[in-house]
Parts: sequence; structure tokens; C-alpha cells
Amino acid sequence: MSDKRTARVDLDWANFDPWRIQGFRHRLMEHPLLQPDQLVALGGRLEAHGRVRTHSNAVDAGTSFNNAPRLHPNKRSATDTLEHIADAKAWMSLLNVQTDPLYRTLVDEVLDGIASDIEARDPGMCYRGGWIFVTSPSTVTPFHFDKEHNFLFQVRGRKTVYVWDHRDTEAASEAARDRFHACHERDLLVWRDELRERAQKFELEPGQGAYMPSTSPHMVENGAEPSITMSFTYYTDATRRDSLLHRAHYRLRQWGIEAPAVDSNRLLDGFLHASFRSISNARLLVRRVAGRTIRSDRAAYAHSDVH
Repeated sequence: MSDKRTARVDLDWANFDPWRIQGFRHRLMEHPLLQPDQLVALGGRLEAHGRVRTHSNAVDAGTSFNNAPRLHPNKRSATDTLEHIADAKAWMSLLNVQTDPLYRTLVDEVLDGIASDIEARDPGMCYRGGWIFVTSPSTVTPFHFDKEHNFLFQVRGRKTVYVWDHRDTEAASEAARDRFHACHERDLLVWRDELRERAQKFELEPGQGAYMPSTSPHMVENGAEPSITMSFTYYTDATRRDSLLHRAHYRLRQWGIEAPAVDSNRLLDGFLHASFRSISNARLLVRRVAGRTIRSDRAAYAHSDVH
């Protein structure tokens, strides 16, 4: 089902900055794999492997993103929810769709199409992932952030996306980012309604998208009709470096040492990166020698059980 025309991303690549939030245009809404009947079938396949995340529309911006499915469960099956999304009163994410052979082709179509432009400014693309969000009218995605760089494509319906700069310590403290990279916990990320004034706001409709760098906090409000949105995510050399430094800073905090923010002291960052990378490589070597499973952020595709 390859279609280079629909997979193209229209963006000012000459001025692309991988650490700057920006909008783009696309034609992915025409892709056959993103039509409702295909997504219902995909939802059934992924649910069988536990790769569906869902909650009811009772959540708000301040609901814990990690705990939303437990706090506000959606008891319908994935196929039932997707078939009746207009009145399901639910939010659903089809996780790591690159694990499905059919949808891996879609992930690769899009990311292969922009890889050369990205590599010119942000080399080392790996850990590719795809995430499809199907949401009922007037449903909120709670305030949260993710590790990957993210191209978010609006395919059907309309939504308002609020995105905050990854360096905005009012939206997310340095300690919150350190803990997230070290533990994948978002508990130090706290929503306040006045944060809306600090966000970049995208009123997305089909054919529009928003690019957000790693750990850019974001929150989404769906419009008055059902919505289909897809994210294409990946790591680069820069995101892996940033993540390692935040993990190092988290460790220093546990030792009672308050280090300057990541990227504010190049000499310290260089020392910490070299030191902690050596420790990390040594641990991987020990696991490999012991015949244990190796989990690396340099993998070609995102691990299926991490989200």
C-alpha cells in the first residue's frame, strides 16, 4: 500500500530545527491504512497483544496521564470502541503500530520520506514508532510529555493541540524531566490552567500537523466530531544524549548534588555524558555476556512494551 504522494511532509526543511516546535502540512488523510475500517481491524489485532491504551472522556487536562486508564476506564473492547467512536465517549491509542507488519510499512513510508532531511540536521534516526489516536468528540488528552521527537498528523476531525517548549521550566521543571528520563514517571509534571498562555497552540484539521521535540509538554482537546491522529516518532543521537544526561542528573539528585540544567554547562555535560555512557555500555556488555535480553535505545524500532 505504498504511496509516496500521501506520505510526503510539507515543511520548510531548509530552516528545520529539530529542537523547535513547528507546524507542517501533509496528505496522509488519504492513505488507505488510515481509513476507519482498517483501524477497526488493526485495533483487534493489537488488543490481542495488549497494545491498546484507552480511557473514558471523563479525564481532564490535569488527570495523571500514566494513570488515566485506571482512573477512568473504558470498558468497551477496542473493536467496539473504534466502530462506535462517535458515541463511545472514549480516548484510544493504538500503540506501537510498527509491530504490525502492515503498519510498519506505513511508519517506514513516512519516516523514510523525511529521513534525509532530518539526518542533515539531526543524525542517528532510530527507535522508530507509530501511534494512532482515535478519539470521541470533546475528549481530552491529559498534559504529559514523551521521550521521542514526534511528527503528529491530523487525519480526520479537528483538535486543539497545546505544546510547550522543551526548555520551559515553568511548564515542566528540570527535576520532572530528570525523573521522567530515569524512571519513565510523569508524576512531577503538574498541570495549571494558566500554562495555556505559555503554549504554542495548533488548531489542527485534516492535512495539518505539528512537530514537537523530545519532552515538549503537550495537551490536546478534541473538537465536536470524532478524530483520527497519527504520530510518527523516533530517537536521534541528540535525543539519546539528552536522555542520558537527564538520567545522570537524576542520579546526582539522589546523591544530594544539584547540577546545572542540562545544556547549561557544556564542560560538565561532556564529563557526565562520557562517564555515564561508559557505565551504560559496561552494563550492556555484562548482560550480553550473561545471555540476557538487551534493551537498547539504538534499536531500529521502538520496543513494543514501552509507551
